[in-house]
Amino acid sequence: MINFTYLSKGLNALARAHLLGPMSGHLGASVIAGYFVGEQHPDLDDTVIHGIENDLERVIRGDSVFGASNKKNVRINDPELFAPFAKEVPDENRIDDIADALRPTLNKPRASGHNVIFAALAIRALKDHPEYATPSIIDGICALMHLFQNAHPGSGYYGKAKGRIQGHKIKLPDTDDAFPPYNNVVDMAEAVIDEHIAQDIITRRQGYGGLEHVNNHAAAIIDLARYQYDELIPAALKSHHQHFRLWKNLPDISSELGPKNPAVNHPLRAAYWTSEDLHYNGAVLTHRVKTMYGFDELADTIENVHRKKKASENLRFLM
Repeated sequence: MINFTYLSKGLNALARAHLLGPMSGHLGASVIAGYFVGEQHPDLDDTVIHGIENDLERVIRGDSVFGASNKKNVRINDPELFAPFAKEVPDENRIDDIADALRPTLNKPRASGHNVIFAALAIRALKDHPEYATPSIIDGICALMHLFQNAHPGSGYYGKAKGRIQGHKIKLPDTDDAFPPYNNVVDMAEAVIDEHIAQDIITRRQGYGGLEHVNNHAAAIIDLARYQYDELIPAALKSHHQHFRLWKNLPDISSELGPKNPAVNHPLRAAYWTSEDLHYNGAVLTHRVKTMYGFDELADTIENVHRKKKASENLRFLM
């Protein structure tokens, strides 16, 4: 199992992320997700456990591109984000405050779904372990949610001629018969699993967080449904569908940037963590374990074992 202390450390960092900015939520969220990968796979090889915990330790000590070292005039450094708060009396009834803070941001996709991703990870952690639902944790995560209220959907790369364009400036077709709106969370999960299965070496898109964020955004909505936030689901599904459409409508830029370079090994295999596939540059450090976690949340909703296996094999494309 992944060490249980990472759960509380991740919550502490998520609650302080608003002191640095909305995208600094990556730090705590990745550490929470890393812990939950251990719950999803209690029989992990020791090499995989060590590899995941090494990622989490790198995030905590300040190696993430979303941390304090890449910001000016900060009041707190990355290790301080993860430090314990003063002892407080928990109140599990206040966990719903996070959902209430998330609600106003659900009317459209925000920052490639990070508002939903961060909120859902926090809610799962606190619902499962309400002893951590203290005022400082709840208030801090709600403050993080408020930072997303004016966020745009993210941006995509539309080729050398057009460059990068923010999603709210893109006009999509009014209808898309090939990609109808979801009726429920299972429709959404099936659509994302289809996209995993369709991954290939050649086709390459860049933007809106990539399939990683389409995956993790969907997983977050599944978690909201799991914890019976049914009133949030219709808006969340509509927002995810828009996010997914923005990504699917990006041009193939493989002729400009070259083909993809998927990992040889699956990240749940020891060989992945000891191979040359393993790297820590860019945003990989805070997205690797979140995407592993998110994929399994999606896969759990799919009944077809063959489809789940094929999609899981293609997780290498995101690693």
